[in-house]
Amino acid sequence: MKLSARNQLPGTVVEVTPGAVTTAVKVSLAGGDVVTSSITTEAADELGLATGSTVTVIVKASDVILAVE
Repeated sequence: MKLSARNQLPGTVVEVTPGAVTTAVKVSLAGGDVVTSSITTEAADELGLATGSTVTVIVKASDVILAVE
């Protein structure tokens, strides 16, 4: 599958927390950072996500906000 999104980060699922409507999926990236994605529970089931699954985190946002303290 080819995508136009350039922000593609390979990682490994470290936690899946299903809910009634959405499922939180934590993905460990190279270097130890963890990204959490909230997807529909139906999508998580269809993808067969489980701890240890290899995935690609794709970030596509119309706005990215930075703050400095």
